[in-house]
Amino acid sequence: MSDIPLQAVLSQVMLGLNNGAFYALLSLGLAVIYGMLEVVNFAHGALYMMGAFGALIGLEYLEAWTGIPGLRLTFWWALLLVPLVVGAFGVLVEALLLRRIARLEPIYGLLLTFGLALILEGVFANGFSAAGEPYNGKPEALEGVVNLGFMFFPRYRLFSMLVAVLSCVAVWWVIERTRLGAQLRAGTENPAVTSAFGINVPRLRSLTYFLGAALAGLAGVVAAPIYSVGPHMGAELIIVVFAVVVIGGMGSILGAVMTGLALGVLEGLVKVVYPPMANTVVFVIMALVLLWRPAGLFGREA
Repeated sequence: MSDIPLQAVLSQVMLGLNNGAFYALLSLGLAVIYGMLEVVNFAHGALYMMGAFGALIGLEYLEAWTGIPGLRLTFWWALLLVPLVVGAFGVLVEALLLRRIARLEPIYGLLLTFGLALILEGVFANGFSAAGEPYNGKPEALEGVVNLGFMFFPRYRLFSMLVAVLSCVAVWWVIERTRLGAQLRAGTENPAVTSAFGINVPRLRSLTYFLGAALAGLAGVVAAPIYSVGPHMGAELIIVVFAVVVIGGMGSILGAVMTGLALGVLEGLVKVVYPPMANTVVFVIMALVLLWRPAGLFGREA
């Protein structure tokens, strides 16, 4: 490690933070859904993919599909509207599918969402290129690089990190510090008593799934200018995100955010020291954490 230039280490730390920000944002949505609904949402990667495709469709296909000249969804509008659309789709999934199996074992929710993910991937693979398409709607204000002293870092990647961190802080504040968050937690821990106080628990469940799905959609929009938009982009990432959630603690919001950022940095450092290990270090840590603390670093023991 002493022979490795400090500049290379710092550069990989920054790139790792960028990846970690995506891990944190995606795992936060998973943690919210599991913590409030106790559903292992395997369709989360597909919702992330839908967010990226929403931005791409709005930019490249909306004018041709509607026949309205000049109708295009710029990046900023996509950042605002696409998460709402993906969240609304999540509400339909919760109301029409997940609510029907709410009293069954959690494995049924996992299998249902896994099947839904395969269906969504197949639909987008048939409708678009399976190899992926570039998103060319990056705003001019976010073009170029920023001199950090030890490296030139893309301005858009700094923006994506800022969006992810601010989103994580906002969700944590809503759930932990507001009346709505208190109602969500109460509806999860004791729905019968919560209903007795006149609170609509099914509506809270729908709102929870909306929030988790919208976070996945937001991550997809932010990722579109960085990665190729393809039907399998979520499947390639969701396994790592599940590992992040398990390490942090299933349902722990703080654990999802902190672990996502930390593992992103760790991946970056491992790429400097021993690159072949970078793609598996997360799963090695997951195995060690499960052996030492099955509830996760920030999770509560049963």
